[in-house]
Amino acid sequence: MGFVYHANYLIWMDMARTEHLRERGMSYRDMEQQGTYLTVTNVQVRYRQPARYDDMIRTRCWVRDLASRRVIFGYAIERAETGELLATAETSLIALNTEQTLARIPEHVCELLEPTSDPVRL
Repeated sequence: MGFVYHANYLIWMDMARTEHLRERGMSYRDMEQQGTYLTVTNVQVRYRQPARYDDMIRTRCWVRDLASRRVIFGYAIERAETGELLATAETSLIALNTEQTLARIPEHVCELLEPTSDPVRL
C-alpha cells in the first residue's frame, strides 16, 4: 500500500521519549541503573495523515503532566520536509523499582521532566 505500518509510530514515540530525557541530561540507562524504570501503561494515537515509505519523519516529544509516580508524554509526528502533521499521541508511564512495584519518580528525575504546554492540539 505504500504506507508505514501503524505500529511503527509507537517505536518513533519510544525513541523520542528516550531522546527527550537524554537532552535533559539523563539517559534511560542511567535511570534504570539507579533503580527506576518507567513503563508504559496507556497509549493513545490519533492518525491524521499516513506516513509513506521513504518519508523523513520528525517526532516532537514533551511532558504533558507529571505526578509523583506517573508521567504523561505528548507527541507530534510530522513529515519532516513539509511539517505536515501525521499523528498526535500521548503515553502514560508509571515508575517501578527494581522489584517491579510502584515507586516514586526520584526528585532529580522530576526536575528534568518539567511539563510544558502542548505545541499542537492533541
